[in-house]
Amino acid sequence: MNGMATEAITPESGYLDGQFLLAMPGMADARFARSVVYICAHSPDGAMGLIINQPARKITFSDLLLQLELVEPEDLIRLPPERLPVLKGGPVETGRGFVLHSADFFIDNSTLPIDEGVSLTATVDILRAIAKGEGPEKAILALGYAGWSPGQLEEEIQQNGWLNVPADPSLLFDTNLEGKYGRALRLLGIDPAMLSGDIGHA
Repeated sequence: MNGMATEAITPESGYLDGQFLLAMPGMADARFARSVVYICAHSPDGAMGLIINQPARKITFSDLLLQLELVEPEDLIRLPPERLPVLKGGPVETGRGFVLHSADFFIDNSTLPIDEGVSLTATVDILRAIAKGEGPEKAILALGYAGWSPGQLEEEIQQNGWLNVPADPSLLFDTNLEGKYGRALRLLGIDPAMLSGDIGHA
């Protein structure tokens, strides 16, 4: 770190729960290139988030329901239309599923409210409910997550790896994954076409 007056994320200024992280061109880890990450938890112990704009390859919600034996093959035809995008949530525990969803759905001891209108549930019960048409109004399913050890995320922000912006629920649940990165940058007033590797913090 240098002595420049950059806006650091510190316990005094608050944590990033419920915010988007946008990967900058200087991001060293190629797995996060042009990614938008929704931060689910951030504390002195580290941070956890889900990439919300990278599709999981070659797997659908219906495939998952069959793999987890939550529906019988013959019941698939009665499922509601594909409403639940399956995303690549991050490089950690890629076999584990996390559902970000609107706050109109709650399971005791399983659902974690993150921000106004957004919750996280990581049990198969929510998938079963969605399959029956009884789940939340809006939801996305992420396989795996992004994790940071204590102080790591703050350091990456200082090194211009990420910019943060308050999350927009309409963008969070948007199924147009391709456009999410550009739209998230515009929340910060940044034109994606003008983005360069030496962008700084305001």
